[in-house]
Amino acid sequence: MTGGCSIVWFRRDLRVEDNPALAAGVRSGKVIPVFIWAPEEEGHYYPGRVSRWWLKQSLSLLDSSLKNLGTSLITKRSSDSVSSLLDVIKSTGATQLFFNHLYDPLSLVRDHRAKEILSEIGIVVRSFNADLLYEPWEVLDDEGRPFTTFAAFWERCLSMPYDPEPPQLPPKRIISGDVSKCPSDTLVFENESEKGSNALLSRAWTPGWSNGNKALTAFINGPLLHYSINRRKADSATTSFLSPHLHFGEVSVRKVFHQARIKQILWANEGNKSGEESVNLFLKSIGLREYSRYMSFNHPYSHERPLLGHLKFFPWVIDEGYFKVWRQGRTGYPLVDAGMRELWATGWLHDRIRVVVSSFFVKVLQLPWRWGMKYFWDTLLDADLESDALGWQYISGSLPDSHELERIDNPQIEGYKFDPNGEYVRRWLPELSRLPTEWIHHPWNAPEYVLQAAGIELGSNYPLPIVKIDTAQTRLQQALTQMWQHEANSRAVLENGIEEGLGDSTDDTPIAFPQDMQMETEQDNLGNRVTTTIRHYEDQMVPSLTVTTSLFRGTEQAEEEEEESSTDHRNAGHDDRRAEVPDDDDMNLESGREGIQSVIPQFNNQIDLRNINGGGGGGSHSPAESSSGTSLRRERDGVMVPVWSPGNSDTSSYLQRHPQSHQVINWRQLSQTG
Repeated sequence: MTGGCSIVWFRRDLRVEDNPALAAGVRSGKVIPVFIWAPEEEGHYYPGRVSRWWLKQSLSLLDSSLKNLGTSLITKRSSDSVSSLLDVIKSTGATQLFFNHLYDPLSLVRDHRAKEILSEIGIVVRSFNADLLYEPWEVLDDEGRPFTTFAAFWERCLSMPYDPEPPQLPPKRIISGDVSKCPSDTLVFENESEKGSNALLSRAWTPGWSNGNKALTAFINGPLLHYSINRRKADSATTSFLSPHLHFGEVSVRKVFHQARIKQILWANEGNKSGEESVNLFLKSIGLREYSRYMSFNHPYSHERPLLGHLKFFPWVIDEGYFKVWRQGRTGYPLVDAGMRELWATGWLHDRIRVVVSSFFVKVLQLPWRWGMKYFWDTLLDADLESDALGWQYISGSLPDSHELERIDNPQIEGYKFDPNGEYVRRWLPELSRLPTEWIHHPWNAPEYVLQAAGIELGSNYPLPIVKIDTAQTRLQQALTQMWQHEANSRAVLENGIEEGLGDSTDDTPIAFPQDMQMETEQDNLGNRVTTTIRHYEDQMVPSLTVTTSLFRGTEQAEEEEEESSTDHRNAGHDDRRAEVPDDDDMNLESGREGIQSVIPQFNNQIDLRNINGGGGGGSHSPAESSSGTSLRRERDGVMVPVWSPGNSDTSSYLQRHPQSHQVINWRQLSQTG
């Protein structure tokens, strides 16, 4: 392809190696790399402080890498990405646009609009798979339908007839297009009040694609060997620290997969069964990340509505006091409180602690799971809408293969399981640091002389449990009884006995978020708390699935398998340099976001599956790229391709601004990966 120059639109693919869009741009001739900072497009999911800090560092390193290759990154500040792309095209004379796929609904709408508008003015637009092992529309059951459980999905991924694409090397050189008339905008990711808090992050984390590769190498050659044994330990660095790098696309998931499989083959040849099992479990966490995109693609409302229809009848407790106590780490349960204070101070939580604090939130406090998901979004370094939505749906029992909602995991028991020596609790709850291990996870049972010797006065310098577990269990059973009664009453009034199943909860109005999602600085013994918001998300095309029969949770899953498939899969770091809780109680905290409304368009709950070789136009699509009239690298006979059909939405501000997106989108017309 010749003539003009090509814009490579960077989003969550901030790397130069194994970047299909960048590689295509280099092959086509002159390249103009562009990053557009348009956080307002994300609606209420505006990126948070720690996420913005990471993005700032990552973009800086990406720009340095591009300069070493012969070009530089053009940055634009905008409230409308497509308008900014049009401006860049006008000022540079570009004739092509290349970008990589994303899979959340808002991004799919935006990317379709970009393809539609730019194609109308003669710009060639091509998009690629750079974020997944397999595209969501490639992994289907024997009847050509999307899977509804993780185990079946991942089994199919591991038995696909073709392997994931191997990672590509970075380009040797990039020929830069003329950007003399297209100056960069200065992007501001932090204000003065945030700089002090952000300085702590650099002590523990090193963003950037080259650092992501170092973290991967360190994990593959170190903790991976004993991952099956050590992955649950919350008091040490036993996992990969890769999740922020993966989220921002600094590390290719295909590179992670291939390097782990190479290790697995090596250990298999050596007869190292433990090493083989470690790789299987680690790849399962990668599979959960894949599944989060898969679910978001097929169920675009999964971030705000339960996927099992009866869950909309659950009587959630709307108590902002409980919510505040949970955020501040003042529940009286040491493992929960330690986790929340680590999250506040560092923007990070071990996978097992994420499960503990979210399960406590949903089952003990019975707070709406979307409140917890939004707070995670606001505070995690690796905040990721698809993964967070899947994790909270899993914890709240909203998936066919999720945790039983009626099962409460006792934080005391979980404490001795994941922090057997109490070191994690002592690190983040200094007021309990002198308490013997025997009592560290249940100080309320400790004798008075033990508490006095440890300097603890329950109810004063450390709180009593906010809710007793047996009381919580009774309340939960009452709530479940009420839920099933309401569900039965609802069914009774439905005409023709229509049942609600997966994906059919569209008449459920999400509970509004509290006005204040942040924590206030108080004079207490919590130490310093550093909180903030999110990360951002985008994508490419979204069908939604309707299942006409109710789906039931599989009974053969053992408790161990459930723990292994916890959907907050993100792994802890490459070393043990995570920041401690600061001492300054008066550090400024970011002001809270207002309660959110839905910003995602209403989608028709239907998938129209078409054979890629059938229908108008004919031809087949490449697994790595596609474009009208483009030669294909591999033909896949019988691939089923979804057609996405967005409907009307009174709550979608994005679609109100862009009514042209309210059209049936034909996949072949989108020129996307097949």
